[in-house]
Amino acid sequence: MSGRGRLALCAWAATLMAACALLPLVEPVTWIVQAAFLLGVQTVTGAVARRIPLARPLTVAAQALVTLAMLTLIFARDHAFLGLIPGPGAFVHFGDLLQQGGDDIARYAIPAPLESDGIKLMVFGGVLVVGLMVDTLAVTFRSAAPAGLPLLALYSVAAGLSEGHGDWLWFLVAAIGYLLLLLAEGRDRLSQWGRVFGGAPRSPGIDSGPVAPVRTGRRIGVASLGIALVVSAVLPSMNGGLLDATGAGVGAGNGNGGTISAVNPLLSLRDSLNVDEDRQVLSVRTGSNDISNLYLRIVSLDDFDGRTWKPSKRSIGAVPKDFPTPIGLGSDVKRTEVETTISAANWYEQSYLPMPYPPSGVQVRGNWRYEPEGMALVGDHGQNTRGLTYDVKSLDVEPTAEQLAAAPAPPPALERDYTELPDSLPAVVAKTAREVTAGAKNPYEQAVALQDYFAVTGGFEYDTQVQVGDGPNAIANFLRDKQGFCVHFSFAMAAMARSLGIPARVAVGFAPGTPQADGTVSVGLKDAHAWPELYFEGVGWTRFEPTPTRGTVPSYTIPEVGGSVDPGVARPSAGSSTAPSASASASDSCSPQLRKLEACDSASPAAAAAQDGGGPWWAVQGQWWYLKLLFWTLLGLVVLSVPLMPMLWRLRTRSVRLGAHGRSDADAAAYTLAAWQELTDTAWDFGIAPDDSQTPRKAAARIVRLGHLEPTAAASVHRVADAVEQVLYAPHPRPTAGLAQDVLRVIGGLRESVSRGTRARALIAPRSTARVVWTLSEWWAGTRTRVAGVRPTLRKPSGQEG
Repeated sequence: MSGRGRLALCAWAATLMAACALLPLVEPVTWIVQAAFLLGVQTVTGAVARRIPLARPLTVAAQALVTLAMLTLIFARDHAFLGLIPGPGAFVHFGDLLQQGGDDIARYAIPAPLESDGIKLMVFGGVLVVGLMVDTLAVTFRSAAPAGLPLLALYSVAAGLSEGHGDWLWFLVAAIGYLLLLLAEGRDRLSQWGRVFGGAPRSPGIDSGPVAPVRTGRRIGVASLGIALVVSAVLPSMNGGLLDATGAGVGAGNGNGGTISAVNPLLSLRDSLNVDEDRQVLSVRTGSNDISNLYLRIVSLDDFDGRTWKPSKRSIGAVPKDFPTPIGLGSDVKRTEVETTISAANWYEQSYLPMPYPPSGVQVRGNWRYEPEGMALVGDHGQNTRGLTYDVKSLDVEPTAEQLAAAPAPPPALERDYTELPDSLPAVVAKTAREVTAGAKNPYEQAVALQDYFAVTGGFEYDTQVQVGDGPNAIANFLRDKQGFCVHFSFAMAAMARSLGIPARVAVGFAPGTPQADGTVSVGLKDAHAWPELYFEGVGWTRFEPTPTRGTVPSYTIPEVGGSVDPGVARPSAGSSTAPSASASASDSCSPQLRKLEACDSASPAAAAAQDGGGPWWAVQGQWWYLKLLFWTLLGLVVLSVPLMPMLWRLRTRSVRLGAHGRSDADAAAYTLAAWQELTDTAWDFGIAPDDSQTPRKAAARIVRLGHLEPTAAASVHRVADAVEQVLYAPHPRPTAGLAQDVLRVIGGLRESVSRGTRARALIAPRSTARVVWTLSEWWAGTRTRVAGVRPTLRKPSGQEG
C-alpha cells in the first residue's frame, strides 16, 4: 500500500474510532457498521480523485457530493431526482429532520432509539462531516495534526452527552486512532526522504525502512497517551455535559424571572421497574392515616405531540412561603392538611423535588425554584435531591363521586390548552374512547369508564418488558396489543380523555411505598410510576389509576350501591391496593374481573410474592436466574484469567517441552533442543537473560555462575549443554536420557537461590513470554514478504519501446 493510501486508511479508522464515543448514546449499536461503510465510500472517493489526479478543491468537492448523495439516498430519496440528486424539496426535508432530531434529543433519555430519522441523520451526517474534514486535512492537504480538531469535537460532543458512560474507554479508543493517523503521516513523510539508516533489517529481504524515527514516535505517542489517561483520572470530572441527568435546565437568577424546560423522564421508568434489586430511593414519614394514596409526584407532562408526552416550557420563580390554593379546587370539597418528612438516598439525584400533590408548603434547604403550573419545585444552579431531607405540607383532597359528576365546564383557556391533540394521532384512539364511554352521562362517568377499561374490563396485561414506543402509532399499537406498563396506560388514557374534551395530563413520580416497622414508608426504584390527571372544575387536577396491579384505585371512582360496591363493577375496595391480596376470600368460581386483578386465592404465596416484587430473588427472576449466574461466572473467570495468561502460557510451554519424546533420531534431537530452550527460558525468568552469542557450554557456565547453583543442579546444567552440543556438532549424536529430570532439578536450584519476590515474578510475570511477541513479529514479517512476493508486477515485454 502506498503512503497516501495508508494515510487515507488511517484517517478512516481514526474517524470511526472517535465515533465509537457515540455508541452509548444511541441504540442499537449496529449503526457503527453502517457508518463505517458510508465512511469507506467517502474515503474511496477521495482516493480515486487523488489518483486521477484532481486538484485539491475538486477532490474535496467530489467527496462532499458523494456524501450528500448517500445521505439523500438514505433519508430523502422520495424528494430527489433518481433518489440521489437532491433538489429544493430534499433540502427542506433535511431541515425538517434536523429539527425533529433536535426535539428528539430533548425528549429521549440515553440511549436514544435510532429509529428516529432525525437522530439518525444527526449521527450519520455528523460522522460523515467529521470524516470529510479529517480526510481533507490529513490526506488531501497532508497535515494530520490539525485533523485532531474535528476528531476532538466529535469526541467532546459525545462525552458531554454520555453522562460518564465509559468516557475513559472511548477516549482511549479515539486517542489511539489519532496516534495511528500521526504515525502514518510521519512514516509517509520519512519515506519521501529515502531510506533512513536504522540498523540491519530483522529478516533477509525485508527493508526495515524508517525504523528508528517510527519507533521513537510510537514511544512518544504511548507515553503521551498514558500521561493523558493518568491526568484525566486525577483531575476533577465535569458532570452534566450538554444536558444534565434529568434533562432540566433552569433559568438563572433569584427573582421571579426564568423558565424551565425538561425532557421526557418517562423512558427511565422502565429501567427502574426492571432492576434486579429494588433499592430504596426515599424514606417517608407521614402524618396521614392512609398511606394507600401517598403518591409522590415529581413532574407533570402536559405537552402531547402525537409521539410522546413531555413538560412544556414554564415560568419559574421564588418558592412561596405559603402555596396558593390549587387551581380549580372549591371550598366545598373535603380536604385535610398532612405533614410529611421525606429523606432521599445519597445516590438518588433528581432535579425535581418528589412531593405529595397538591403541596401547601415546603421547608427545604438549597437552591430551589417554584413552578406554579404544576406546583413543583425544581433545583437551581445544579441543586438536586441527593441526600436531602425536607418537610412537605400537602392537602389530602377527598372529593365525592357526586361532586365530580356535577362539575361544571372548565375555563375555556384551560380546556383549550389541555385538550389539544395533534393531527397525527390515529383516529382509532378517539374512536375507541367513544366506544368505551358510550352511555356515560358526564365527563366523570367517561373518566371512570376509561379507567375501568384499562384496569379491569379491556383485557390489558401489565408488562414492563414492552418497549415504550415513540412513533405516532404507539398508542394505537398499545390499544391493539393490550400489553404495557404504566407509561402506556397513562399515555393512552390521557390522550383518550382529551379526545373526549376532558382536560388531561400525565404525572410522573412514585406510587405508594412499603410500610416499615419503624413507622416510615420505604419507596424503592420499582415504585416508579406514571398516572393520568384529569381536570374537573371545583375539584382541580384529579388522579386516576388505569394501570392494573399497580398503585391504588381512588375511592371517588368506585360507585357504591346501598353501602356496598356495585356488583356490576368488579373493582377492589376504596383505598386498597390493586396488587394481589393475601387475604382474598376463597371462592370456587372466580370471576374474570377478579382473576384479572389477581384477587383469587388460587395463586401460591410464592407467585403472589413474585407479583408484588418481593419474595426470594429466584422467585422474582424465574427460570432465567441461573443463566445470568452462569454468564457472570464465566465473565468473571475470563476477566480473572487475563492477568494470569503469561503464567498459564509458561506452564503449558514447559509441559510440552518436557513431555515424552518420540523414538526417531529427529524427535530425540528436537526434544534435546526443547529441553535446552526450557532451561534457558527458566533462567531468564529468574533474571538471567539469554545470550545467543555464546556456545551451549559457555552459556551453561554462565547460568551456573549467575544462578549460584549448588553442585547437583550445576551438573544437570552441564549435562543438558553437552546433549545440545551432541545434537548440533556430532556426526552421529547419541540420545541422552533423563533431560527432563535435569531441567526440573535446575529449576528447583534456581528457585532456591533467589528471593521470594523474584520467585513470584518468575511465576506470575515470566520474562520469557517476550518470545510470544517476537514470534508474532516474525510471523507478520514473513506474511508481508509472502504478500510482496505474489503481488503482480507490471513489466514491459522484451523488445518493446515506450
